[in-house]
Amino acid sequence: MKAGVLQFFSWPERRVPIETVYERALDRIAIMDEGGYDSVWLAEHHFNTYSVCPSVHLMGMQVAARTRRLRIGTAVTLAAFYHPLRIAEEVALLDIFSGGRVNWGAGRGFDRTEFRAFDVAPEESSPRFRENVEIVLAAWTQDRLTYHGRYYDFDDIEVLPKPAQRPHPPVWLAATSPDSVRAAAAGGYSILMDPHATHAEIGEKHRLYREELARHGHPVDGREIPMARLLAIAETRAEAEEIARRGAQWTVASYAPGRDPSVDPVQRYMDGVVIFGTPDEVVDRLQQLREEICLEYLLCSPLSHRTFLLFTERVLPRIAG
Repeated sequence: MKAGVLQFFSWPERRVPIETVYERALDRIAIMDEGGYDSVWLAEHHFNTYSVCPSVHLMGMQVAARTRRLRIGTAVTLAAFYHPLRIAEEVALLDIFSGGRVNWGAGRGFDRTEFRAFDVAPEESSPRFRENVEIVLAAWTQDRLTYHGRYYDFDDIEVLPKPAQRPHPPVWLAATSPDSVRAAAAGGYSILMDPHATHAEIGEKHRLYREELARHGHPVDGREIPMARLLAIAETRAEAEEIARRGAQWTVASYAPGRDPSVDPVQRYMDGVVIFGTPDEVVDRLQQLREEICLEYLLCSPLSHRTFLLFTERVLPRIAG
């Protein structure tokens, strides 16, 4: 199982200076670089203390400067909010400065506050997102770009620099809803799977994705599909459960999308979203999910620093490979 970390930059109750949040995260990323992790994926959010990282491209430059081998993912570049040529330029720069270590993840977002602030109509976010991804890929692979779409028109533009990886960095699209899964599969894109869906929902969406890839004539085998999962690990199950519950409460209060009013949202996370327990229990649960939902690429989001250390020292060596 391959493992990466979905790195949030949470600022609960603003208890410490924001600079401390960043330094702690970067210290953790340095540990990842020396360990058995494949990648760190940086979470972009705006206008919310759930994750104070408004530019994954700028943050990626910091990560590139402090690491040697860790791949640097964006999870995600909120592509509908940016001019696509700026995305192409910035991600290419990051790829060059990191020595070709970028994993580009792109998504459209779902937060209405972000849509309003960036003046993007929610109903336009999907087509804008898809067009922007097309433009970025074309800018990376064509010597000079000519593109005429619904939102942008370019004639004979030389977009520089080109990425270090050729023809371009590997690309994933965030796919949360069944419709977004179908759209990504129709285009032959690989997908990122979100941390808020239950394990069962992840399994269903992964099955749908494979079916849709095959239906559209795209290869199914050999794809890496990162599945983001929240983790809480401690020496005892009771301690891990308490960490998991606090994390679920923070997530629900801060940012949890698409709540069903008939379901206790915290209990939903406890029952089907967070993986928690002792190191041995977490290893067993991950192996079970590998069989049940094809969890081959774990994109973990630790709910405490102690969870991160226990995962690094006592879980990762047993699942990596």
